[in-house]
Amino acid sequence: MIKIAIAGTGGLAQYLGHYLDTQTSHQFIFLSRNPNPGLSTKGWQVIQVNYSNDQDLRYKLTGIDMVISTIHGQAQLALIDAAAHVHVQRFVPAEFEGLPALRPQSDILDRGKTAALNKLAQYRPYGMEYAVFACGVFYERFAPGGMAALQLGQSIYAAGEGDYVMDIRNMVARIPYFDSTGREVRICLTSAQDVARFVVAALELPEWPTEFTMCGERMTLNDLVGVAEHMMGVHQFHRVGHTVESLQHSLEYAKATGNMPEQWRLYQLFGTAMGRYDFEEANLNTMVNVRPMNFRDWLCAVWSRRV
Repeated sequence: MIKIAIAGTGGLAQYLGHYLDTQTSHQFIFLSRNPNPGLSTKGWQVIQVNYSNDQDLRYKLTGIDMVISTIHGQAQLALIDAAAHVHVQRFVPAEFEGLPALRPQSDILDRGKTAALNKLAQYRPYGMEYAVFACGVFYERFAPGGMAALQLGQSIYAAGEGDYVMDIRNMVARIPYFDSTGREVRICLTSAQDVARFVVAALELPEWPTEFTMCGERMTLNDLVGVAEHMMGVHQFHRVGHTVESLQHSLEYAKATGNMPEQWRLYQLFGTAMGRYDFEEANLNTMVNVRPMNFRDWLCAVWSRRV
C-alpha cells in the first residue's frame, strides 16, 4: 500500500479518486487551494495548500509516496520541487494529451508543461521516477457542454461545447482532413474516466518508462465526424474543410485581432493537423487489464442523456 497525493480537484482528479477508492487499498489525499466540501462529503481527505509557500507544500507532502498532478504552470513546478525535496518516489505530471515530442518549441498550449518535464528529468537521477500518460484527445471534448461541463480543461479557452473539430448540437464541423504531406489526419482519443482507470492500473507495474501511451480509439477526423453524424441521424453536418495553410492564415488573423479564444481553437486544430494527438502504439493498453469504451458507444451514451 502506498500513499498518494492528487493535486487538483477537477473532473480527472475526481475520477482518479473514485478508482483509487474502489479498486485499490492505497491511501490518497487531494491537494486543493480551497476547501472542497463536495469531496469531503464522499469521505475523501482534502488538504488545503498554498502553492506559493514552499514550506507549506513540503509539509503537506511529507510521507507521500506518489503525486499525481492535474494542475499546470507555476503551481505544478512548485509541486515538483517540493515533492523532490521530501523524497516522493513517483510523480505523474499533468500531461494527459498527445506525446510531448510532438509539440512545437513555441507552443501557446504549453502552460508550463515543457518546464515541468525538464524539471522532472533533472530530478530523476536523484530518485524521483516520473511518467507521462499520453491519451490523445479526451472524448469529453464532444460531450454536451464540452469538457468544461465535466470540470476538465478549466485552464484553457477551448474547453466548451463545440470548441474542437465539431459542434454536435448545431451539426457543424471544422475539419483539417489532410496533413502537410497529404495523409489523412488521425487522432487518438480516450475518455477521462478510462484515463483514470489506466493510471490507477499502472500503479501496480513494478517499473515505469518515462512515457505511457493509452488509447480508447484511433480514427481519422472524417470518421470521427461521421460517428456523430450517424448518431444525430443526418447525412452530413455542415463541414468546413481546412488545410494547414488555411489554418495558418486564420491564426494570423486571430492574432492580429487579439481574439485569444479563437487562437486557442485554431492552435488545437493546427496541432491536430500536424499529428500532435496521434500515435500508433498504445503501450499501456497491452500492459494492464483495462478495456476502454469505444468512441461511438460513449458518444451515444452521453448525448442520450442531454436535455
